[in-house]
Amino acid sequence: MPHGTFFWNELMTRDVERAKKFYADTIGWRFDAMPMPDGSGTYWIAKMGDQSVAGMLDISAPAFSGVPESWMAYIAVDDVDARVKKALAAGAKQMKPTFDVPGIGRIAVLMEPGGAGIGWMTPVS
Repeated sequence: MPHGTFFWNELMTRDVERAKKFYADTIGWRFDAMPMPDGSGTYWIAKMGDQSVAGMLDISAPAFSGVPESWMAYIAVDDVDARVKKALAAGAKQMKPTFDVPGIGRIAVLMEPGGAGIGWMTPVS
């Protein structure tokens, strides 16, 4: 995925089953379960046929208190660690430590200076 292009979209929801039903009934997505790397639950991969098209994250845990249900976009970057340093120097805030998802990539979740959330990731080649 080229640097600077949108790579992934993820729905953050407090009712995964409601959201899965809505998107299955209206779009035709089906869902595959993927255990979270830290063992904290299940991440849901939305699929159209065999193609992964989006993800779904349960944010009902207390750690997500105050986080609104919303879609989160992720932009592919060439070096997430170097780009996060630039983002912080430019006024962004890092919402959680940068982390790796095996087979997927290295991910950072930021709040840009205007307050919008954005994910940056260096996908696995």
